[in-house]
Amino acid sequence: MNAIILSALWGVVMMYTGVVTRNTRNHGVMAIIGIILLTIAAWLEFVGVQFFSINLSGMMSFAPYSLVFMMVMFVCTLLYFILSGPDMKDVGDQVSDYYALIFFVLTGVSIVAAFKTLLMLFIGIEIMTIPLYILAASDKRNLKSNEAGLKYFLMGTFSTGLMLMGIALLYGAHGTFFTDGINLGMAAVSPLTTAGLVLLMISMAFKVSAAPFHFWTPDVYDGTPTVFTSFMATIVKAAAFFAFLRLFENAFGKMHVQWQLLIAIITAATLLIGNITAVFQQSVKRMLAYSSIAQAGFMMLALFALNSTGKQGLILYAAAYSLATIGIFAVLVRMKDYTFEGFNGLSKHEPFLSVMLTVFLLSLAGIPLTAGFFAKYYMLVAALKNGNMFWLVIVAVLCAAVSIYYYFKVIQSMFFKEGANTGMRTGGVFKATLLVAAILVIALGIHPDWLLNLLTY
Repeated sequence: MNAIILSALWGVVMMYTGVVTRNTRNHGVMAIIGIILLTIAAWLEFVGVQFFSINLSGMMSFAPYSLVFMMVMFVCTLLYFILSGPDMKDVGDQVSDYYALIFFVLTGVSIVAAFKTLLMLFIGIEIMTIPLYILAASDKRNLKSNEAGLKYFLMGTFSTGLMLMGIALLYGAHGTFFTDGINLGMAAVSPLTTAGLVLLMISMAFKVSAAPFHFWTPDVYDGTPTVFTSFMATIVKAAAFFAFLRLFENAFGKMHVQWQLLIAIITAATLLIGNITAVFQQSVKRMLAYSSIAQAGFMMLALFALNSTGKQGLILYAAAYSLATIGIFAVLVRMKDYTFEGFNGLSKHEPFLSVMLTVFLLSLAGIPLTAGFFAKYYMLVAALKNGNMFWLVIVAVLCAAVSIYYYFKVIQSMFFKEGANTGMRTGGVFKATLLVAAILVIALGIHPDWLLNLLTY
């Protein structure tokens, strides 16, 4: 509860910060202070210290699994603020408002990490996504940004309508909004329950950009200002997946066998479409958009397996994917050319940045000694432990091999091709933070237990 209250309050503080001062550096400092306090508050609740004693009537549960996820997301957001925060001023003058919207998004992230009822899930999803519609369309001078905001809004409201219909049908079938109560009533599956489950599955698949409900993702990610695409593709996507997993584990766990094949088909389609389409992209930003779809396919394996290994793997995957993607986008936003040719010869002019980008790209590709390797490993092991559909594991491995091609294509451009000086402006704080992110990626690739041991605290 600490994180929910504090993130909402700090969002209001950031709004008033914009009234008090127009200095964007001060806005950034206030945002960094806020996210540090938010991380500390989540940690204190993790060790048993609660600032707010509120009777939630069982609608939310702040178990260690949920709190660890929150802390991972807050740490990734801290790195995002330090790396990409200074670039928000290039989008518009309302920098404090951008920070405020992000803190409101974090309120939604905290809610979906701890919900126990379908109503809290709906509230959390809406609080998390509505500010993103504004951020997607925040560059008013760019028609692509306006288009991205409109597409995101239309797709988001459509999927929300499906979610509400599914919730209504489930309430009609079981007479409760509590996920545990719905799961207990699964002894006799009714048509209302089946319809509600399918509608919720489609709605959540929209939120995590799983195929065939992924079609909005490339245009929205490409049109959104790059500095905000980084946040949307990492923190928000990971939170939506966490909610997806909790929903189907707590509400539909007894029906796992009945819906597992459908999830397997969605997972395979997501892996194939995301990876194959990413191969043919000419823009690195658009490639990363399709790559995010492919990564979503791997995270879907946790939902397919629905076991302890998958749950652990999802935490690790969220950390590995978020750290690497935030690092890549932090460099990308400072480049003038987003095509692969724009990275030509980068190692000669910016050797440090090239090495950091290589670490992040290797992690996304799942190469050993990076966090991405163990993240993919946990997902594959979780699917194998389920033991029902070995073909899905084969598809995942083959798609991981395909992903190596387009990630290494960027590395090839940086180290083995000639190019002009990009003239990027990177300060010492930026490089130090990028190094911290790379060290975390490598550390989790060597000792993932440092993070996963917190789940048994």
